[in-house]
Amino acid sequence: MRIEGWEKRRQEVTRNSIFMINFADIMEKTKIEGHAAVLMANVIFGLGIPVTKLLLDGWVSPMAYMATRCIGAAAIFWLISLFLPKEHVERRDLVVIMLGGLLGFVISQTLTAWALNFTSPTYFSFIATLTPVATMVCAALFIGEKFTMRSALAVNLAIAGALLLVFVNWQDSQGSNDLLGIGLAFLSLLTWAIYLIITRKVSAKYTAVTQMKWVFLVSTIAVLPFSWGDLQEARLYSSAWQWSGALEMGFIVVFATVAGYFAIPFAMRYLKATTVSIYTNLQPIVASLVAIGIGQDVLTWDKPVALVIVLLSAYIVTKKD
Repeated sequence: MRIEGWEKRRQEVTRNSIFMINFADIMEKTKIEGHAAVLMANVIFGLGIPVTKLLLDGWVSPMAYMATRCIGAAAIFWLISLFLPKEHVERRDLVVIMLGGLLGFVISQTLTAWALNFTSPTYFSFIATLTPVATMVCAALFIGEKFTMRSALAVNLAIAGALLLVFVNWQDSQGSNDLLGIGLAFLSLLTWAIYLIITRKVSAKYTAVTQMKWVFLVSTIAVLPFSWGDLQEARLYSSAWQWSGALEMGFIVVFATVAGYFAIPFAMRYLKATTVSIYTNLQPIVASLVAIGIGQDVLTWDKPVALVIVLLSAYIVTKKD
């Protein structure tokens, strides 16, 4: 009887061990998927910086730009949701999702558009490198997220990598009002950091499509009254439109809005807000590489070095995430 008892206990321990191994494998897989999603999102956002500048310079005003993004993304996400199982959202969570949408998209991206209207992508990229710092400080203040020496090292490396890139061309800015543009860029990153924090819990409860369909619905309602006149006057929506402008706006709506904002809440199901914000430092590097590819910049030693430093910072802060 004693032998049978030990055998039964051994089998139970074995089953539990197998379960724990499988659970660990699943967690590791989802964490990798989270990193892949946030990496993809920030590559897309980086591409969106020079594309946005092209649109603002020749085709639309900042408000017409925002209205197009809101309407297009809302239509796409609601269409996708029709083919997915219906997901019930608690009223309190819906308020958080909508508030997050107003902060993380309407306010943050409107400020981004106006910032790029007044300053250059180089200056804007400089301010964007401060996003992980703002997120880490806000997370520590508001939700008690632990601030470690590892995190501090990663953030400092990320900032160093991005600043290495932008300081090389610091004197090349030709913005119409750099001081105003920099101030708007700082407000943009601050609202984005708060968005990452306040939506952390709801991001773990609901699918990205469910969240984003409500985010862009409330965003459309909020933006449209202030942008209707700009939409009617936009060159992109007049007889002077061209395929180049339409394709640029199509990229912003489909990739920099729908795909990017789908990936962020997906990643936040498995990663901390600070981890997600670290990847923001890829944006100025991607924007610079795009400029090289289209002949607006040249390849210099600082760009690949900056890329390696930023990726190293992301690895350090997430190694024991």
